[in-house]
Amino acid sequence: MPHRPSDAPPPRLYRPEEIADTLGCSTWWVKDRARRRLIPHTRVGRAYRFTAEHLAEIIRLYEQRPAQPAQAVARVTEPLSEPGAQTGSGQPRRPVVAPATRLRARPPRRQQQYGTVA
Repeated sequence: MPHRPSDAPPPRLYRPEEIADTLGCSTWWVKDRARRRLIPHTRVGRAYRFTAEHLAEIIRLYEQRPAQPAQAVARVTEPLSEPGAQTGSGQPRRPVVAPATRLRARPPRRQQQYGTVA
């Protein structure tokens, strides 16, 4: 007897409260993201429902990866001066920083408009 798709049980649908408990966030956050179509969901009537696949995709969407690979992090933690090129002070060299642009305050509007200062 061939396997028919209708023989498979339907996927379990989770309520926003259950997803929020699993993710450790508020129900409002889950509903808001679903309403704005930022997370995968199923809409049954006016209710938001989620499958296990939706939950896994939400976790993948909000997963944070390191900004730098492990090899680059090792290079960043190395001293800034080259080995053997020690300065006489014994203190590590500080990185060269580009000069900042000075900001100027704008004159008050009242002075510009009426020519007087209150």
